Amino acid sequence: MDDPVKSIRIGTMVKGTRARADETIAALAEHGFESFQPFFWQTTEGQDLAELGKRCLDAIGDRDITISTIGMFGNPLEDEPLDRETLEGWKQCIDNAHHFGASCVAGFTGRVRGRPIEESLPRYKEVWSDLARRAADRGVRIAFENCAMDGNWQTGDWNIAHNPDAWELIFNETPDEHIGLEWEPCHQMVYLIDPIPQIRKWAHKFFHIHGKDATIRWDVIREHGVFGKHPFVFMRTPGFGDNNWTDIISELRLAGWGGSIDIEGWHDPVYRDALEMTGQVRALEYLKQCRGGSFVAG
Repeated sequence: MDDPVKSIRIGTMVKGTRARADETIAALAEHGFESFQPFFWQTTEGQDLAELGKRCLDAIGDRDITISTIGMFGNPLEDEPLDRETLEGWKQCIDNAHHFGASCVAGFTGRVRGRPIEESLPRYKEVWSDLARRAADRGVRIAFENCAMDGNWQTGDWNIAHNPDAWELIFNETPDEHIGLEWEPCHQMVYLIDPIPQIRKWAHKFFHIHGKDATIRWDVIREHGVFGKHPFVFMRTPGFGDNNWTDIISELRLAGWGGSIDIEGWHDPVYRDALEMTGQVRALEYLKQCRGGSFVAG
């Protein structure tokens, strides 16, 4: 009998550039991660993705571990050399996702740099309509991460899919059913958006989820606001932030959502550097408990 608890898997991200993702997977698998998301930053560095995918699956072996999603992060809408590499990387990831056992590719939409979100929409439609057709032909879904990368509605360098109002705009431009979101509560909390009601409205568009939380310092906001010199929010590893992930996972289950929650590390101000994997493994244990613990047959 399949384990219904694992309709939501808990995993982590592994870097695909400047590192051997397969060796990282082999090293981390024994900690109990149930999924992995290999990802690339701006470029695949000319790697043979079919061969890399095979090595990643070989590293998993016969363990009950999946790769549902691979990541390609950069700005595919602009025309600098690395932007062009990002666009080519998206094409390569879409074409080779199946070699990883994945059916989803995630990343940023890109944006026209330094301009309001609306001014990116024509270029967005041009690029993503083409990529959407390519993905549909290969049975691949596209998921946009909801990260602002320090941008906002008026300006930014990387991504327009960081706000629910922007989601309405982009899904109107590309209404394809296989274009959705790589969601995480952290990026909404940075905007002081409550993630729970957002799940109820948007879960049908969540194709992949990142396990990342946030701690909001309300005392700083009350005294200094959100534009002062004092940080008012910190990105956190799940289990160390403000969210009760039992509530998040319960809302996801109520919405009928299934898939992987892959922990995004390297952001927590406390559990980083020498404590990075201590924090990630604690997050893994915490999230497994939040989804209900071990399956008990009735």
